[in-house]
Amino acid sequence: MTCTFFGHRVVTNDVKTRLRVIITDLIVHHAVDVFYVGNQGGFDEIVSEVLRELQTIYPIDYAVVLAYFPIERDGNGTPNPPDTVYPEGLETVPKRFAICYRNRWMLERADYVVTYVTHRGGSGAARYQSLAEQRGKKVISLGGA
Repeated sequence: MTCTFFGHRVVTNDVKTRLRVIITDLIVHHAVDVFYVGNQGGFDEIVSEVLRELQTIYPIDYAVVLAYFPIERDGNGTPNPPDTVYPEGLETVPKRFAICYRNRWMLERADYVVTYVTHRGGSGAARYQSLAEQRGKKVISLGGA
């Protein structure tokens, strides 16, 4: 089973604890063993951190899914870390649509979607939460919206 995540750039302090409980439950009780997360903000950073920690305890795989073509991180030829994925076909997508393409790529592969949506107005996270619900994905919400 596969899980992906959508959430706001700005998150509250209690999210990490709740997220760890939810991801652990998905692993232990729902046989989720593959996770995809973006890299655009605070929620994605916390998800990556929790997944890194849980990977030392459970046999799971996770990948940070890039929206933009991989670049060298340190200028010395060191590529993006091995836990990153760049979706096939994304190189042909105009840059302004790259995040949407990446998000749809993650959503298509997910059985479960964990969201952190605290407000709806113009939020990409809210848009993908709604899309996940429309597509019949099992959505677990951390936010209040």
